[in-house]
Amino acid sequence: MKRWIAIGLVILVVGGIIVYNKVLHPAPGSTPGGGGSRSEGAKGGSGGGPGGGGPANVNGFVVVSQRLREDVVASGSLLAAEQVDIYPEISARITQLNIREGQPVAKGALLVKLFDADLRAQLLKLQAQADNARRTEERNKQLLARGGISQQEYDIVTTNLRSSLADIELVKANLQRTEIRAPFAGVIGLRNVSSGAVVSPNTLIARLQQTSSLKLDFSIPEKYGPAVRTGSSVSFLVDGAAKPSQGVVYAIEPGVEEQTRNLRIRARVNNTSLGYRPGTFARVTLTIQNEQSLVVPTQAVIPQTRTNQVIVVKNGKAQFKDVTTGLRTAGVIQILSGLAVGDTVATTGLLFLKPDAPVKIGRVITLSGSGPKIASN
Repeated sequence: MKRWIAIGLVILVVGGIIVYNKVLHPAPGSTPGGGGSRSEGAKGGSGGGPGGGGPANVNGFVVVSQRLREDVVASGSLLAAEQVDIYPEISARITQLNIREGQPVAKGALLVKLFDADLRAQLLKLQAQADNARRTEERNKQLLARGGISQQEYDIVTTNLRSSLADIELVKANLQRTEIRAPFAGVIGLRNVSSGAVVSPNTLIARLQQTSSLKLDFSIPEKYGPAVRTGSSVSFLVDGAAKPSQGVVYAIEPGVEEQTRNLRIRARVNNTSLGYRPGTFARVTLTIQNEQSLVVPTQAVIPQTRTNQVIVVKNGKAQFKDVTTGLRTAGVIQILSGLAVGDTVATTGLLFLKPDAPVKIGRVITLSGSGPKIASN
């Protein structure tokens, strides 16, 4: 009796499961009564995706070529094209001071004159001695021609003449040290001495800077070094400026700094109309790449262990392709190899697609000025 009761309970449980699966919870593509066509069920699942009966419905992007630009931002400093601190070469008293602070000066202009009366007197004495030695040399030359003196005596006279002339040149050189002239055209800074002061070679008189043209010094990581060349344009912005200014790279340090692994670069800036001051901080932007490249939206790339992949939709099938990527921006990523212009890649449903799976493109993504944009297919 108990055996028949157990068998009846098993039959009731199995029957309940069958009724639940077939009537109360029918499978996709069927009706509770078992009627309906399979094509109608497939039409109802045209959205695709996991568990769908038809092809997966995804968004697509047609590979295009556009100009990509990569900028490197660095901190820089504006420096004077030429700069010199003015020190006297000798110790003496200032007799003439022609420095107008903050004013431009021409090349060769006399800035400072030091006391030189003793040197000028010494020069007059040496010139008189040289004149006498020259007359003596002329007379002895005639005597030598007639055999009146020996060659040795004549050589002694000529030596005395050359010695006197050398002493004159030495005094003239010392006289030049009493005059401090501008080595180049520029703007003189604030002076630290007054007329009548006794100065020495350690006394800083003023600073001269050439500001019509400035140097822009900055450093970038060494990996960008091959992309920088002489003649490359740089853009920089200083505090208080309304818009960026431009410079041109004219010198690159041959070696990389060992401590920072940065490459030092110098650009030239025409400061005639800008009016920037040496020592100003500048935020430098250097364009190291600006070329036509194939791009796809960043969400279309599937990172792998050793490479990257994209899903190309071709003839309604999903094809997984390995690609080599390059520059990445906020919206797109550069494709160096693996794709061609006109290929359609999937941008949604990437986790549910398998190789050769049926795919339907629902919407097509296009590129706008602000990045990827979805457009109706």
